[in-house]
Amino acid sequence: MIDGMWDRAIELHYSRNWTGGFERARWDRGPIHDLPDAFRVLVFNHTPGVTIHATRCMSQPQDEDRLELHLMSAPTPHGPRPELVELLTIIAHFHRTGSRLGLGHTVNFGRPWLPGSSCSHGLVSLPYLDGPDLEWLQDPRIRFLWLIPITGAELELKKTHGLEALEERFEAKQFDYLDPRRASVV
Repeated sequence: MIDGMWDRAIELHYSRNWTGGFERARWDRGPIHDLPDAFRVLVFNHTPGVTIHATRCMSQPQDEDRLELHLMSAPTPHGPRPELVELLTIIAHFHRTGSRLGLGHTVNFGRPWLPGSSCSHGLVSLPYLDGPDLEWLQDPRIRFLWLIPITGAELELKKTHGLEALEERFEAKQFDYLDPRRASVV
């Protein structure tokens, strides 16, 4: 695929699934030189109550398993949340230079997801709120998954009883995935 077309294909795919337009953000500290030049975090004001931060070009044409991630938060009047741009940049760096991520994997954020949150890990999950239309871009073939912030106790439940047990608990408790101060479902 020709340079420039990869990033545009990803943007177009997101835009077909989410309304509200987007901004491009880039974290400019740390070893960002290890990431593709076109890597950005796209920030969508999806609905009046949801802002989505999403990777662009975390995947590359030569990758065997191509993956992009997004996470959701309550909106702020100040635009992109720098801490979420940084977080997705760090996770993209880990994915590109450390261990490849995929469905069901977890990552340690090394800090709370947002200030005051007990969610310090992320679960790579299906995009349940957006469905299969978001999950797969067919040409080029890229998978788009949801990064859900989780607590340490939720991580332990997943390790002990599996991904399905944790997701069942989320559904039973109807957890508020936008609330950084939400109680653990465990």
